Amino acid sequence: MTAQDVMIRVTLPDGSVREYPKGSTGLEIAAQISEGLARNVLAAKVNGVVQDATRPIDTDATVQLLTWNDPEGKATFWHSSAHLLAEALESLYPGVKFGIGPAIETGFYYDVDLNGQHFSQDDFRKVEDKMLELARQKNAYVRKPVGKADAIAYFEEKGDPYKIDLLQGLEDGSITFYTQGGFTDLCRGPHIPNTGFIKAARLMNVAGAYWRGDEKNKMLTRIYAVTFPKQKELDDYLHLLEEAKKRDHRKLGKELDLFAFSEKVGQGLPLWLPKGALVRERLENFLRRAQVRAGYQPVVTPHIGSKQLYVTSGHWEKYGKDSFQPIHTPDEDEEFLLKPMNCPHHCEIYKTKPRSYRDLPLRLAEFGTVYRYEQSGELHGLTRVRGFTQDDAHIFCRPDQVKDEFMKVIDLVLYVFKSLGFNDYSAQVSLRDPENREKYIGSDELWERAESAIIEAAAEKGLTTVMELGEAAFYGPKLDFMVRDALGRKWQLGTIQVDYNLPNRFELEYVGADNQKHRPVMIHRAPFGSMERFIAILIENTAGNFPLWLSPDQIAILPISEKYEDYANDLFFALQEHDIRGFVDLRDEKIGRKIRDAEVNKVPYMLIVGEKEQADGTISVRRKGGAATGQGGDLGSMSVDAFVALFQQEVKL
Repeated sequence: MTAQDVMIRVTLPDGSVREYPKGSTGLEIAAQISEGLARNVLAAKVNGVVQDATRPIDTDATVQLLTWNDPEGKATFWHSSAHLLAEALESLYPGVKFGIGPAIETGFYYDVDLNGQHFSQDDFRKVEDKMLELARQKNAYVRKPVGKADAIAYFEEKGDPYKIDLLQGLEDGSITFYTQGGFTDLCRGPHIPNTGFIKAARLMNVAGAYWRGDEKNKMLTRIYAVTFPKQKELDDYLHLLEEAKKRDHRKLGKELDLFAFSEKVGQGLPLWLPKGALVRERLENFLRRAQVRAGYQPVVTPHIGSKQLYVTSGHWEKYGKDSFQPIHTPDEDEEFLLKPMNCPHHCEIYKTKPRSYRDLPLRLAEFGTVYRYEQSGELHGLTRVRGFTQDDAHIFCRPDQVKDEFMKVIDLVLYVFKSLGFNDYSAQVSLRDPENREKYIGSDELWERAESAIIEAAAEKGLTTVMELGEAAFYGPKLDFMVRDALGRKWQLGTIQVDYNLPNRFELEYVGADNQKHRPVMIHRAPFGSMERFIAILIENTAGNFPLWLSPDQIAILPISEKYEDYANDLFFALQEHDIRGFVDLRDEKIGRKIRDAEVNKVPYMLIVGEKEQADGTISVRRKGGAATGQGGDLGSMSVDAFVALFQQEVKL
């Protein structure tokens, strides 16, 4: 039997097992399945590792053929596009030197040293054109193992100090080059088969970035870009970005008078304006009512705590460098911290008196404001701030109660999502990284018990889950809810965490039925996560068109002229009795202008009153177009009672 006759067994994602000659590539396997698949394969995942679709497979293996529709296929496409960008830059800017060019969630970037040459957005088009010119050559991405000495010699001759710097940290025998066309780069891959897959390219932004993120190093030029296998997909993406700009919570927050920032108050510290405070208050009241029904008890804790509290919890050791610096009092040895977490405070509440197994579960809830230091460059509207309020709660329960309590929290999170229109979500089981256990506290046994409880609870609830190693909190695994908004973007909102470790560190106890002392288990949960971030995402998801019950102004009463102002005011006070909130527009403006302004300000209902309405004791009702119900426009004349009934019916939706 010749080497070519040796067969390997390949297990495909559907569980089927097929035999192929040893040394077959992912592309060859795809071609035997279908020509259409072979035309779309970007990479192959072999025994869990993504590699070039053109690399031979020499042993029995599980194989997944990756296309643009797979996240890892898309990442491979974009990383290969970064090499294409570098090739275009090298041809247009002689002497350019290259740092790194990774794929990111929204495309890719390359950090480059242009050696003093000018580059701005005015140059984007010529680089894009060059990229597509090179892409049409369909040059293969060719992988080549290189010895460390030869690799260093290559980049020394080329005069590329950043690649030499990268090579210093690599082991001989692990180094590979990739070449496409006339461009060679230091890279471990993987890459798409050839440049011809890239049919559309757009440079998105240019910024500065210190080499290796160290401000002591040279500032490089970071060029952000995105590519697609079809021009239509790029067009759709650019349209989506325009929609995202319209929905940007920072823009809408200002236009709708919801929140503001002040340099004098401090970066990352939002100021909630009256309308924004109303939205917050209604969200909090909504969750408070749900929590009361679920057996939670409210607590309030201080905005600061003794440094020793966070030393005990482990937060100081893990996050001390990312916290605000300690607050010193006149007593020499006394130090406090702005509260970075609510959980240590709740542990101390638990310890205020002896607990029995009959007292558990104990569910403590708090809308607690916490403070964490974020670098100024990382702050972003309400989604990344330095002071934020968590809808935090901690459940202290017996080990036999963990799964049941966890599933009840899942029910609460899903109730919140349904009520606020977040219907497209998945659940991520965030586990510890088994290769980096020093990041975490607690024994292997406790971690395994906590992880098993989460996986079992999610399965019993029928949740679609993905497992993510290394995403756990330092004290325990968690279930993170990933929500897709109206633009298809993914956000982490609700989170639930199982924790066997903080009860140990705080020496929490309860007396069991056996009259012996036992440790409770702690479940951390936050359906909103952070109020600031949740509201930011809600603004963008709804484009500012909040559900009726949440709108800061639910109605605008619009008198046609000043003759009907008294009737409008009487109507306003009558509707307030039904907990319907809004305002009377008494400006000396034409009714058309008043209607347009109410629409712009996202007011759900406009109640127009004039001579006929006053005489009949009625109102002319107009619903804002494009609101949550999809029923915009003129709804006609109706009695006040009929409108109240209509309003209350929609609030219940």
